[in-house]
Amino acid sequence: MPNYWLMKSEPDMFSIYDLRKRPKQREHWDGVRNYQVRNMLRDDFRVGDQAFFYHSSCKEPGVAGIMKIVRAGYPDHSALNPEGEHYDPKHTLETPRWYMVDVEFERVFKRVVTLEEMKQCLELQDFAVVQRGSRLSILPVTAAQWKFILSLEDRRSREVLDGC
Repeated sequence: MPNYWLMKSEPDMFSIYDLRKRPKQREHWDGVRNYQVRNMLRDDFRVGDQAFFYHSSCKEPGVAGIMKIVRAGYPDHSALNPEGEHYDPKHTLETPRWYMVDVEFERVFKRVVTLEEMKQCLELQDFAVVQRGSRLSILPVTAAQWKFILSLEDRRSREVLDGC
């Protein structure tokens, strides 16, 4: 049974549309520098897992689409580049400190399911992304939360705010 995830990215840095444009619509998800998230990437991600692509730090944050995991956790090579923004001198291939996964585009949502909409839904009250102070860039999603968010995609924003 696959795991489900929510993976955040700022759309002006890397969006679901950027992923769709990549060769084979695949890209590595690098640059994570939080130990809790690193542990999930290293230990919990599996090929075949699915993830919501979440646009964060933008005018209307929310779930923009779906991607799948096509390569499980492996050492993050961006930590090896002394010229790069993600460089870490304590990270080596022999003793890696940071991990990444490879993702593949599946689809763009018909509309963004916004954070504000999700906050209105009792079914998502325990979902970490709607919790105050939730700052992790990758979050686990339960099967029930996954299914419910998919159902929100087909509802108009006003319907969701009036009827969750």
